[in-house]
Amino acid sequence: MGIFINHTNHPSASWSDEQRQAALAYGEIMDIPFPGIAADLDEAQVQVMAEKALGQMLPLEPSAVLVQGEFTYSYALIKLLQEAGVTVLAACSERQTVTTVNAKQETVRQSVFSFVRFRNYTC
Repeated sequence: MGIFINHTNHPSASWSDEQRQAALAYGEIMDIPFPGIAADLDEAQVQVMAEKALGQMLPLEPSAVLVQGEFTYSYALIKLLQEAGVTVLAACSERQTVTTVNAKQETVRQSVFSFVRFRNYTC
């Protein structure tokens, strides 16, 4: 059984049982936190960050990597992982909005996301 790398801003410890079970189908879950990507970085600097992450991940021989976060870094890393033959996934969820009225008679909307599945980035 391989390693499932969670490379997001959401530690696997906070996942639902459904998401955890779906990840475990790929192997043991390992969190590699998503880095902070400063808005003033240029494309070359973002690419270097993606290459550094790739260098950290490939020795682990992951069976799959969940990548979600800042778009340009994610895109760069996804391409690198795919070129290395690694399955790269996105978490798919459904948003449910709950509307309530608080004590001040103000309408309050809260979004709740329910995990549905992982989707391969090759689609």
